[in-house]
Amino acid sequence: MELRYPYLFFVGIIVVILIIVLVRFKKKSYKEGSKIANTHFIKNTIYYQKRLKQYKILLLMAKGLCLFSIFISFWLLSRPYTTDKIEKYEYSRDIILCMDISGSVDNLNYELVDNLKDTVRSLKGERFGISIFNTTSVTLVPLTDDYEYVISILDQIKKSINSHYSYDFSKDYLYNSDYIISGTIEGWQTRGSSLIGDGLATCVFNFSKLDEKRTKIIIFSTDNELEGEPLLTLDEAADISKRKGVVVYGIGTVDIDENKKEEFKNAVLKTGGSFYLSSAQSVKKIVENIESSSKSLMKGESKKFKIDDPLVPFIFLSISVFSLIIINRRVVR
Repeated sequence: MELRYPYLFFVGIIVVILIIVLVRFKKKSYKEGSKIANTHFIKNTIYYQKRLKQYKILLLMAKGLCLFSIFISFWLLSRPYTTDKIEKYEYSRDIILCMDISGSVDNLNYELVDNLKDTVRSLKGERFGISIFNTTSVTLVPLTDDYEYVISILDQIKKSINSHYSYDFSKDYLYNSDYIISGTIEGWQTRGSSLIGDGLATCVFNFSKLDEKRTKIIIFSTDNELEGEPLLTLDEAADISKRKGVVVYGIGTVDIDENKKEEFKNAVLKTGGSFYLSSAQSVKKIVENIESSSKSLMKGESKKFKIDDPLVPFIFLSISVFSLIIINRRVVR
């Protein structure tokens, strides 16, 4: 047990000592003789001497308990506490949803974000991020364990995809329709669109180098329809993923070209991941694969907390005060 204000504890000791000294050397008005005349007969009786002895013992006990109570009060004022250490553990797994947001992938993306919400809710300590791309990549959610925020962004992506087909022209229509487009088509006039390899590579570099011990997973949705000149091909991006220890789970559209499908499949298999075609079952299988992927508890930052622990001095003070009450009743009686 430690004290928050230890100086008050020592002040209490000094106060008790001063009281003892002052009482001990206090001058008495009557050093000799009696205050009442003709009491010699009473004082010589056995009953009187017995009661006087009891009185002196009780008085001495009362003085001792008063001093003890003062000391305990200062002990309480110094706020005794104990230190509690809490170890934080978290799962060592990071997941990034990497989405090709060109119009031909809308149906796949809608189904994907809808099914991933329950997965995000079930996470415990893992980090989740969202990145979208077309000509350029935009990080909507950096890796975080704020799952409510991740779910809100997934809901916003659904609204944005819906707005491309609803044309309701409500006050939020422009915001929703541009949500997954803004920033992703910068430079499309010269570079083209659907730059698949660049999109995947950008997601890979969203993982921190400091997290090499963590399992890294990318859920990658695209139709693999390249419409421009990327800096990296899909195969080159897959090589980078493999070198960085990032496993890619690919999911393609139902009507994906056969050659494009094989290219996509070979790329994700190279990283140790799996390839699926768009369907409700496919999304569930991806989720199952992610859930079965290796994850281990990592020891996080430990924190120490000071917890007030006044129980012991409080018990002593309570006993002391209760004893004083009993002694007072005996003396008065």
